[in-house]
Amino acid sequence: MEVYTGYGDKGMTDLSHTKNVSKSDDRICLMGSIEELLSHIGLVRALIGDGDIVRMLEKISETLKKIIDGVSDPYNREFKVSEDRTELLEEEIGRMKEIFSGERLPILPGDSRVAAEIDVTRAVARRAERELALVSVKFGSDTGAKKYMNRLSDYFYVLARYVDASKIKEKKKEVFERVQGAAGSENTEKEVAGTVENNANVAAGTAEPQTEQIQQNTLMQAQNTQENVSVVTTAGGNTAMAQNDSMAASTAMIQEVLKRMGIQGRITLDSAKRLIEKIEQEALRRNKPSVIAVCSPDGNPVAVHVMDGSFLVSFDMAVKKAYTSVAVKMSTMELSRLTQPGQTFYGLGKMSDNIVIFGGGVPLKVGDTIIGGLGISGGTGEEDNSLAEYGLQILNEVL
Repeated sequence: MEVYTGYGDKGMTDLSHTKNVSKSDDRICLMGSIEELLSHIGLVRALIGDGDIVRMLEKISETLKKIIDGVSDPYNREFKVSEDRTELLEEEIGRMKEIFSGERLPILPGDSRVAAEIDVTRAVARRAERELALVSVKFGSDTGAKKYMNRLSDYFYVLARYVDASKIKEKKKEVFERVQGAAGSENTEKEVAGTVENNANVAAGTAEPQTEQIQQNTLMQAQNTQENVSVVTTAGGNTAMAQNDSMAASTAMIQEVLKRMGIQGRITLDSAKRLIEKIEQEALRRNKPSVIAVCSPDGNPVAVHVMDGSFLVSFDMAVKKAYTSVAVKMSTMELSRLTQPGQTFYGLGKMSDNIVIFGGGVPLKVGDTIIGGLGISGGTGEEDNSLAEYGLQILNEVL
């Protein structure tokens, strides 16, 4: 099969019943725009994951091919667009509008890769509709095709907003799960530590071995076993040593659990102190007395430092900023932008008393692994965020 014939080298082509038509002819331009529209629809089909939408786009592509044939052969009734094709678009428009009704959606395209491509597809559809109107004036055209093309651009507009709304709901669900997971991780850690401490007692001979069923029944009270370690040691034993051994075993078990969860490490107290010291020096240089808080990946405070002259409210705020940064896995400055009216996470700040949406909190990372969170409070959100960003820059120096 030949890819090229050379027939159109002089800028001419043929329609079904008309020979030697210039490629600048309005009908040829219209056919080219619809072919471009088909290409964009193909890209949307490849990007979108909704099977019903994919099937709808396939039906649209079939109708557009019929319109192209109708432009080339306007007297062939097989290429007329029936009313039911337009009605199908209207039904889909109504269905999607009901789903995202009341949702605050982005004003400008670009929040979603797929929605942005659909917006481009809509713009091409509008251009093709204008060219069809021009062809209709000069050569006549199918009335059904004109109505369909007008409704098609409406369909793509609503489809883009529908995709935006779906992405927003997914992000809200993801952030909510992160917040809930971070809030529950402290209890999980205590349960793991309690199980390890009980096993340490058994191994030391200071408690009777328990059956698996009994261990499961006592797991809910595991947070109290840390005090029990120093009580149930053998007579004359070193209670402090037993407690230290149990704590070490607990830490080892927790680290193993975190490793299996994909968290390869956490910031230590020594590293947190060194980080705080350097940030304090920078805060002094900027004349910004602040409270500096560092938390673990599960949101528990590791160290909190209160500089002379800092505000009383800054203590609680710095701790919450550190917690928020690991709970949502992003800086509180970024979260602040996303919680403004009309943005993705509008209303998130009301979900939990521990979530704050002021700049100054950043997750501490080694590679892609979050090892803790840093929260700073003492100035404006922008000033606190700048100081937190400084902490990120010198993080590797203190680890």
